[in-house]
Amino acid sequence: MIFNWSVFFHYLLEPSSIYLHGLWLTLSISVVSQLIGTTLGLFAALGRLSRLRILRGLAGFYVWVMRGTPLLVQIVFIYTALAAANIIHFHDIDLGFVVLPGNVQAGIIALSLNEAAYMCEIIRAGINSIDRGQTEAAKSLGMTPGLLLRRIILPQAARVIIPPLGNNFNSMLKSTTLLSVIGVPELLLATQMVTSATFRVFELYSVVALYYLSLTTLWGFLQRLIEERYSAPFAETRSKPARRSLLAGLFGGTP
Repeated sequence: MIFNWSVFFHYLLEPSSIYLHGLWLTLSISVVSQLIGTTLGLFAALGRLSRLRILRGLAGFYVWVMRGTPLLVQIVFIYTALAAANIIHFHDIDLGFVVLPGNVQAGIIALSLNEAAYMCEIIRAGINSIDRGQTEAAKSLGMTPGLLLRRIILPQAARVIIPPLGNNFNSMLKSTTLLSVIGVPELLLATQMVTSATFRVFELYSVVALYYLSLTTLWGFLQRLIEERYSAPFAETRSKPARRSLLAGLFGGTP
């Protein structure tokens, strides 16, 4: 087979409406699923850190199930098995500005629940990295648990949470391809639809590979900026005592 460069550059530089819709769907599903997954992961992490055994058990069981089963199985189970068991049927929802199809709803739910299990462990590790003395000091000042979490724990835990969270979002962008099995016309399924009409398989799959590579590369730059933004205050705080000690050593003062 001869690689048709004109077809390749045409769909790369002038994507059709099917491609653009698939790209928009990939990005929107990724962002919404990551936001929901991170929020649910926070509650699951608090459950795992709770003093109540039942909450720890439920959160641990949830993480065990979601991390121990393939994401593809979870997607098919939520969209197909739950409907077959008459537990839940997904119907199109008109949000006013957009119609949310049932398979997209199922895909977002599946990705969010799966992501929440991983974010639970990431957030739990971030919270555990904070010195317990700060928690005790805040409680002694009369801070409520919610205020303590918002003002003391989460701002400091963010520098531990953000790097793996960014990596997870990178994976989320690629995991949306699994939604093609339930008919969600994201970027991969959009490519398959165009391929079936043009029969230019090699060129079009090369285009979609570059699209995904561009998305993950762009997010990599944004992630680096976010990490630098959150790590800068802590780096500056750590460097101040070192500078004071250095100046004291040079001029004979007291650190």
